[in-house]
Amino acid sequence: MVKGTTSMGAFTKKKVHIRCRRCGNNSFHKRHQRCASCGSPDSKMRKYSWIKWYT
Repeated sequence: MVKGTTSMGAFTKKKVHIRCRRCGNNSFHKRHQRCASCGSPDSKMRKYSWIKWYT
């Protein structure tokens, strides 16, 4: 009847993010079906002015 850390340890074996088809980064969330880097499957690329590597 343990519902703490030992049962949550089973979640760490699976990969949450896989490679994105559009940007190629390893940031596509398998369950949410959304890329954290480019925002795929949205038609517009994910872009913010406070991110320095876009400039």
